[in-house]
Amino acid sequence: MTRWVLHVDLDQFLAAVEVLRHPELAGLPVVVGGDGDPTKRGVVSTASYEARALGVGSGTPLRTAARRIPDAVFLPVDRPHYEPISEQVMATLREVTDEVEVLGWDEAFLGVDDPPDDDPEAVAREVQRRVLAATGLHCSVGIGRNRLQAKTATSYGKPAGVFRITGATWFDLLGDLPPDALWGIGSKTSRKLSELDITTVRTLAETDEDALAARFGPTTGPWLRRLAAGRDSATIRSTPRERRSLGREVTFQQDLHDWDDVRAQVVELANRVAAEVAESGVDAVRVVIKLRFVPFTTRTSSRVLPAPTTAAAAIEQAALEAFDRFAPRAVRLVGVRAELIRT
Repeated sequence: MTRWVLHVDLDQFLAAVEVLRHPELAGLPVVVGGDGDPTKRGVVSTASYEARALGVGSGTPLRTAARRIPDAVFLPVDRPHYEPISEQVMATLREVTDEVEVLGWDEAFLGVDDPPDDDPEAVAREVQRRVLAATGLHCSVGIGRNRLQAKTATSYGKPAGVFRITGATWFDLLGDLPPDALWGIGSKTSRKLSELDITTVRTLAETDEDALAARFGPTTGPWLRRLAAGRDSATIRSTPRERRSLGREVTFQQDLHDWDDVRAQVVELANRVAAEVAESGVDAVRVVIKLRFVPFTTRTSSRVLPAPTTAAAAIEQAALEAFDRFAPRAVRLVGVRAELIRT
Protein backbone atom coordinates (compact mmCIF):
# COMPACT_ATOMS: atom_id res chain seq x y z
CA MET A 1 0.00 0.00 0.00
CA THR A 2 1.26 3.49 -0.88
CA ARG A 3 0.38 5.98 1.81
CA TRP A 4 0.27 9.75 1.25
CA VAL A 5 -0.74 12.61 3.53
CA LEU A 6 -2.15 15.82 2.07
CA HIS A 7 -2.28 19.11 3.97
CA VAL A 8 -4.94 21.48 2.66
CA ASP A 9 -4.64 25.15 3.63
CA LEU A 10 -7.10 27.78 2.43
CA ASP A 11 -5.23 30.81 1.13
CA GLN A 12 -5.74 34.02 3.20
CA PHE A 13 -9.04 32.47 4.35
CA LEU A 14 -10.75 35.28 6.26
CA ALA A 15 -9.58 37.96 3.85
CA ALA A 16 -10.57 35.80 0.86
CA VAL A 17 -14.07 35.29 2.29
CA GLU A 18 -14.44 39.04 2.79
CA VAL A 19 -13.38 39.70 -0.80
CA LEU A 20 -15.96 37.19 -2.01
CA ARG A 21 -18.77 39.09 -0.33
CA HIS A 22 -17.21 42.50 -1.10
CA PRO A 23 -15.74 42.08 -4.62
CA GLU A 24 -14.73 45.74 -4.70
CA LEU A 25 -11.96 44.84 -2.19
CA ALA A 26 -10.13 42.61 -4.68
CA GLY A 27 -6.51 43.70 -5.05
CA LEU A 28 -6.59 45.93 -1.96
CA PRO A 29 -4.70 45.40 1.31
CA VAL A 30 -7.39 43.84 3.51
CA VAL A 31 -6.80 43.30 7.24
CA VAL A 32 -9.22 41.24 9.35
CA GLY A 33 -8.91 41.44 13.12
CA GLY A 34 -10.68 42.40 16.33
CA ASP A 35 -13.74 44.56 15.77
CA GLY A 36 -12.18 46.17 12.72
CA ASP A 37 -11.05 49.32 14.55
CA PRO A 38 -7.27 49.67 14.11
CA THR A 39 -7.08 52.31 16.84
CA LYS A 40 -7.93 49.67 19.45
CA ARG A 41 -5.81 46.95 20.94
CA GLY A 42 -5.94 43.64 19.17
CA VAL A 43 -4.07 41.65 16.56
CA VAL A 44 -4.50 40.76 12.91
CA SER A 45 -6.28 37.44 12.36
CA THR A 46 -5.68 37.32 8.61
CA ALA A 47 -4.20 39.76 6.10
CA SER A 48 -4.58 39.60 2.34
CA TYR A 49 -1.47 38.94 0.27
CA GLU A 50 -1.46 42.61 -0.70
CA ALA A 51 -1.24 43.55 2.99
CA ARG A 52 1.41 40.93 3.68
CA ALA A 53 3.59 42.39 0.94
CA LEU A 54 3.51 45.64 2.91
CA GLY A 55 4.63 44.05 6.18
CA VAL A 56 1.36 43.08 7.87
CA GLY A 57 0.53 39.47 8.72
CA SER A 58 -1.30 37.32 11.26
CA GLY A 59 -0.40 38.35 14.80
CA THR A 60 0.62 41.89 13.89
CA PRO A 61 -0.89 44.38 16.38
CA LEU A 62 -3.72 46.26 14.71
CA ARG A 63 -2.20 49.60 15.62
CA THR A 64 1.07 48.58 14.01
CA ALA A 65 -0.81 47.44 10.91
CA ALA A 66 -2.49 50.85 10.68
CA ARG A 67 0.86 52.61 10.89
CA ARG A 68 2.37 50.41 8.19
CA ILE A 69 -0.63 50.58 5.86
CA PRO A 70 -2.73 53.65 6.71
CA ASP A 71 -5.02 53.10 3.71
CA ALA A 72 -5.65 49.39 4.35
CA VAL A 73 -9.23 48.12 4.62
CA PHE A 74 -9.79 47.00 8.22
CA LEU A 75 -12.65 44.58 8.87
CA PRO A 76 -13.95 42.85 12.02
CA VAL A 77 -13.75 39.10 12.55
CA ASP A 78 -17.19 37.74 11.59
CA ARG A 79 -17.25 34.25 13.06
CA PRO A 80 -20.91 33.48 12.22
CA HIS A 81 -20.15 34.14 8.55
CA TYR A 82 -16.89 32.18 8.40
CA GLU A 83 -17.93 29.01 10.20
CA PRO A 84 -20.53 27.75 7.65
CA ILE A 85 -18.07 28.36 4.82
CA SER A 86 -15.39 26.42 6.67
CA GLU A 87 -17.83 23.57 7.26
CA GLN A 88 -18.66 23.53 3.55
CA VAL A 89 -14.97 23.24 2.73
CA MET A 90 -14.52 20.31 5.12
CA ALA A 91 -17.60 18.58 3.72
CA THR A 92 -16.09 18.99 0.25
CA LEU A 93 -12.84 17.40 1.40
CA ARG A 94 -14.79 14.41 2.71
CA GLU A 95 -16.08 13.85 -0.82
CA VAL A 96 -12.49 13.04 -1.78
CA THR A 97 -11.56 10.80 1.18
CA ASP A 98 -13.07 9.60 4.44
CA GLU A 99 -9.82 10.41 6.23
CA VAL A 100 -10.09 14.11 7.02
CA GLU A 101 -8.62 15.65 10.15
CA VAL A 102 -9.82 19.22 10.66
CA LEU A 103 -7.17 21.49 12.20
CA GLY A 104 -9.15 24.72 12.22
CA TRP A 105 -11.33 26.92 10.07
CA ASP A 106 -8.90 26.88 7.20
CA GLU A 107 -6.78 23.74 7.20
CA ALA A 108 -7.00 19.97 7.36
CA PHE A 109 -4.99 16.79 6.85
CA LEU A 110 -6.17 14.16 4.39
CA GLY A 111 -5.10 10.54 4.26
CA VAL A 112 -4.85 9.03 0.78
CA ASP A 113 -3.96 5.40 0.12
CA ASP A 114 -2.98 4.08 -3.31
CA PRO A 115 -3.98 7.07 -5.47
CA PRO A 116 -4.56 6.23 -9.15
CA ASP A 117 -1.24 5.87 -10.97
CA ASP A 118 0.43 6.64 -7.63
CA ASP A 119 -0.17 10.29 -8.42
CA PRO A 120 -1.06 12.24 -5.24
CA GLU A 121 -0.71 15.50 -7.17
CA ALA A 122 -3.76 14.53 -9.20
CA VAL A 123 -5.70 14.09 -5.95
CA ALA A 124 -4.45 17.46 -4.72
CA ARG A 125 -5.58 19.19 -7.89
CA GLU A 126 -8.98 17.52 -7.58
CA VAL A 127 -9.23 18.85 -4.03
CA GLN A 128 -8.44 22.35 -5.27
CA ARG A 129 -10.98 22.09 -8.09
CA ARG A 130 -13.76 20.90 -5.79
CA VAL A 131 -13.11 23.50 -3.09
CA LEU A 132 -13.05 26.31 -5.66
CA ALA A 133 -16.26 25.07 -7.29
CA ALA A 134 -18.04 24.72 -3.95
CA THR A 135 -16.91 27.94 -2.26
CA GLY A 136 -15.02 30.17 -4.67
CA LEU A 137 -11.95 29.85 -2.45
CA HIS A 138 -8.44 28.84 -3.44
CA CYS A 139 -6.31 26.48 -1.39
CA SER A 140 -2.74 25.25 -1.34
CA VAL A 141 -1.98 21.56 -0.90
CA GLY A 142 1.16 20.04 0.54
CA ILE A 143 1.96 16.37 -0.07
CA GLY A 144 4.19 14.10 1.98
CA ARG A 145 4.66 10.62 3.35
CA ASN A 146 3.70 11.93 6.78
CA ARG A 147 2.01 14.89 8.45
CA LEU A 148 5.20 16.90 8.96
CA GLN A 149 6.30 16.59 5.35
CA ALA A 150 2.83 17.52 4.08
CA LYS A 151 2.46 20.51 6.41
CA THR A 152 5.93 21.76 5.46
CA ALA A 153 5.27 21.28 1.75
CA THR A 154 2.23 23.57 1.85
CA SER A 155 4.34 26.65 2.45
CA TYR A 156 6.29 25.87 -0.72
CA GLY A 157 3.06 25.62 -2.71
CA LYS A 158 1.46 28.91 -1.66
CA PRO A 159 -0.50 30.51 -3.05
CA ALA A 160 -2.93 28.12 -4.75
CA GLY A 161 -0.23 25.60 -5.62
CA VAL A 162 0.67 21.95 -5.01
CA PHE A 163 4.03 20.82 -3.64
CA ARG A 164 5.46 17.45 -2.59
CA ILE A 165 8.17 16.72 -0.01
CA THR A 166 9.46 13.23 0.80
CA GLY A 167 12.43 11.85 2.67
CA ALA A 168 14.42 11.96 -0.56
CA THR A 169 14.02 15.74 -0.91
CA TRP A 170 13.78 16.76 2.74
CA PHE A 171 17.38 17.83 3.33
CA ASP A 172 17.78 19.37 -0.11
CA LEU A 173 14.98 21.78 0.79
CA LEU A 174 15.41 22.24 4.54
CA GLY A 175 18.87 21.00 5.48
CA ASP A 176 20.52 24.44 5.58
CA LEU A 177 17.58 26.29 7.14
CA PRO A 178 17.47 27.22 10.85
CA PRO A 179 15.63 24.77 13.14
CA ASP A 180 12.67 27.11 13.63
CA ALA A 181 11.81 26.55 9.97
CA LEU A 182 10.33 23.27 11.20
CA TRP A 183 6.68 22.96 12.22
CA GLY A 184 6.74 22.61 16.00
CA ILE A 185 10.00 24.43 16.76
CA GLY A 186 9.71 28.04 17.88
CA SER A 187 12.23 30.82 18.30
CA LYS A 188 12.81 30.04 21.98
CA THR A 189 13.76 26.41 21.28
CA SER A 190 15.85 27.53 18.31
CA ARG A 191 17.83 29.86 20.58
CA LYS A 192 18.48 27.02 23.01
CA LEU A 193 19.66 24.85 20.13
CA SER A 194 22.04 27.56 18.97
CA GLU A 195 23.65 27.45 22.42
CA LEU A 196 24.62 23.88 21.48
CA ASP A 197 25.94 25.10 18.11
CA ILE A 198 22.94 23.56 16.37
CA THR A 199 21.97 26.17 13.81
CA THR A 200 20.56 24.15 10.90
CA VAL A 201 17.98 21.42 10.38
CA ARG A 202 20.69 19.08 9.08
CA THR A 203 22.88 19.61 12.15
CA LEU A 204 19.93 18.94 14.44
CA ALA A 205 19.13 15.70 12.59
CA GLU A 206 22.74 14.59 13.03
CA THR A 207 23.00 15.49 16.74
CA ASP A 208 23.25 12.67 19.25
CA GLU A 209 19.90 11.98 20.93
CA ASP A 210 21.51 11.66 24.36
CA ALA A 211 22.90 15.20 24.06
CA LEU A 212 19.49 16.52 23.08
CA ALA A 213 17.80 14.58 25.87
CA ALA A 214 20.24 16.03 28.39
CA ARG A 215 19.29 19.58 27.34
CA PHE A 216 15.60 19.22 26.50
CA GLY A 217 14.48 16.11 28.38
CA PRO A 218 14.08 12.42 27.47
CA THR A 219 10.92 13.01 25.42
CA THR A 220 11.47 16.38 23.78
CA GLY A 221 15.13 15.81 22.86
CA PRO A 222 14.59 12.75 20.64
CA TRP A 223 11.41 14.32 19.24
CA LEU A 224 13.39 17.33 18.03
CA ARG A 225 15.80 15.04 16.21
CA ARG A 226 12.92 13.17 14.55
CA LEU A 227 11.42 16.46 13.38
CA ALA A 228 14.72 17.52 11.87
CA ALA A 229 14.94 14.20 10.02
CA GLY A 230 11.44 14.72 8.59
CA ARG A 231 9.95 11.78 10.49
CA ASP A 232 6.38 11.92 11.76
CA SER A 233 3.14 9.95 11.90
CA ALA A 234 0.98 9.39 8.82
CA THR A 235 -2.10 8.70 10.96
CA ILE A 236 -5.11 10.91 10.32
CA ARG A 237 -7.54 11.43 13.20
CA SER A 238 -10.84 11.58 11.38
CA THR A 239 -12.96 11.77 14.54
CA PRO A 240 -13.37 15.16 16.24
CA ARG A 241 -10.72 15.83 18.84
CA GLU A 242 -11.79 15.84 22.45
CA ARG A 243 -12.16 19.36 23.82
CA ARG A 244 -9.59 19.79 26.57
CA SER A 245 -10.49 23.24 27.86
CA LEU A 246 -12.91 26.14 27.61
CA GLY A 247 -11.78 29.69 28.08
CA ARG A 248 -12.51 33.37 27.70
CA GLU A 249 -10.28 36.41 27.73
CA VAL A 250 -10.64 40.14 27.24
CA THR A 251 -8.14 42.82 26.20
CA PHE A 252 -8.88 46.24 27.65
CA GLN A 253 -8.61 49.32 25.49
CA GLN A 254 -7.52 51.24 28.60
CA ASP A 255 -5.28 49.57 31.17
CA LEU A 256 -6.96 48.57 34.42
CA HIS A 257 -5.17 50.08 37.42
CA ASP A 258 -7.78 49.34 40.09
CA TRP A 259 -7.21 45.80 41.39
CA ASP A 260 -10.89 45.50 42.39
CA ASP A 261 -11.83 46.13 38.76
CA VAL A 262 -9.47 43.37 37.66
CA ARG A 263 -10.99 41.03 40.23
CA ALA A 264 -14.48 41.86 38.95
CA GLN A 265 -13.39 40.93 35.44
CA VAL A 266 -12.11 37.58 36.71
CA VAL A 267 -15.48 36.89 38.33
CA GLU A 268 -17.38 37.81 35.15
CA LEU A 269 -15.17 35.68 32.90
CA ALA A 270 -15.24 32.77 35.35
CA ASN A 271 -19.02 32.71 35.25
CA ARG A 272 -19.08 32.89 31.46
CA VAL A 273 -16.66 29.98 31.30
CA ALA A 274 -18.70 28.08 33.89
CA ALA A 275 -21.81 28.49 31.73
CA GLU A 276 -19.94 26.98 28.77
CA VAL A 277 -18.67 24.13 30.95
CA ALA A 278 -22.23 23.37 32.08
CA GLU A 279 -23.45 23.46 28.48
CA SER A 280 -20.69 21.05 27.43
CA GLY A 281 -21.69 18.57 30.11
CA VAL A 282 -18.03 17.77 30.80
CA ASP A 283 -16.61 18.38 34.28
CA ALA A 284 -13.87 20.91 34.87
CA VAL A 285 -10.86 19.81 36.93
CA ARG A 286 -8.64 22.91 36.99
CA VAL A 287 -9.04 26.65 36.53
CA VAL A 288 -6.27 28.80 35.04
CA ILE A 289 -6.03 32.59 35.25
CA LYS A 290 -4.00 34.56 32.71
CA LEU A 291 -3.04 38.18 33.30
CA ARG A 292 -1.13 40.35 30.87
CA PHE A 293 0.48 43.19 32.77
CA VAL A 294 1.60 46.54 31.42
CA PRO A 295 3.54 46.83 29.21
CA PHE A 296 3.36 43.23 27.90
CA THR A 297 4.30 40.60 30.49
CA THR A 298 2.01 37.57 30.67
CA ARG A 299 1.68 35.37 33.76
CA THR A 300 -0.60 32.46 34.66
CA SER A 301 -1.82 30.92 37.90
CA SER A 302 -3.95 27.82 38.36
CA ARG A 303 -6.03 26.07 40.96
CA VAL A 304 -7.13 22.43 40.98
CA LEU A 305 -10.82 22.03 41.79
CA PRO A 306 -11.59 19.97 44.93
CA ALA A 307 -13.54 17.57 42.69
CA PRO A 308 -14.52 17.47 39.01
CA THR A 309 -17.55 19.72 38.57
CA THR A 310 -19.65 21.92 36.31
CA ALA A 311 -20.79 24.08 39.23
CA ALA A 312 -20.35 27.82 38.61
CA ALA A 313 -19.69 28.60 42.26
CA ALA A 314 -16.80 26.15 42.46
CA ILE A 315 -15.26 27.40 39.22
CA GLU A 316 -15.53 31.03 40.35
CA GLN A 317 -14.01 30.20 43.74
CA ALA A 318 -11.05 28.41 42.13
CA ALA A 319 -10.58 31.33 39.74
CA LEU A 320 -10.43 33.81 42.62
CA GLU A 321 -8.02 31.63 44.59
CA ALA A 322 -5.71 31.51 41.58
CA PHE A 323 -6.13 35.26 41.04
CA ASP A 324 -5.24 36.06 44.65
CA ARG A 325 -1.75 34.69 44.07
CA PHE A 326 -0.93 37.74 41.92
CA ALA A 327 0.37 41.02 43.31
CA PRO A 328 -1.58 44.10 42.16
CA ARG A 329 -0.28 45.74 38.98
CA ALA A 330 -1.74 47.51 35.96
CA VAL A 331 -3.39 44.96 33.66
CA ARG A 332 -4.20 45.02 29.95
CA LEU A 333 -5.66 41.48 29.52
CA VAL A 334 -7.52 39.00 31.73
CA GLY A 335 -8.23 35.40 30.80
CA VAL A 336 -9.96 32.49 32.53
CA ARG A 337 -9.68 28.90 31.31
CA ALA A 338 -11.28 25.72 32.67
CA GLU A 339 -9.44 22.50 31.92
CA LEU A 340 -11.81 19.60 31.37
CA ILE A 341 -11.69 16.02 32.54
CA ARG A 342 -10.56 13.52 29.93
CA THR A 343 -13.41 11.24 28.92
